[in-house]
Amino acid sequence: MTRTAGTKETTSLTAVIYSQSTVTLLPADLATVAQAILDDQNVAHPIVPGAFSYNGLLFIPNRGVLKVFAGDVVAVDATGWPILLSANAIASVSPASSWDLSS
Repeated sequence: MTRTAGTKETTSLTAVIYSQSTVTLLPADLATVAQAILDDQNVAHPIVPGAFSYNGLLFIPNRGVLKVFAGDVVAVDATGWPILLSANAIASVSPASSWDLSS
């Protein structure tokens, strides 16, 4: 059975638009997202060092690595779960987009 998914609140995700440039994506902003990524399989839910960095790799705890491209959005929910959204999926010019990104 398919289901409809979404956030309970539009402000519940912390997110950044990825760029390898420290001018476009400030180190403090990248660190905010990176330090929010937690290990959901460990009872203590520790931070996962190196889960996200300027190298463009997003480590999904206990699952693997995803390549992040410029313009993609990396978000983290309140439980520490990372979410990768394609730049094309979140593009505001697309009326079909289900996502909204505000600053």
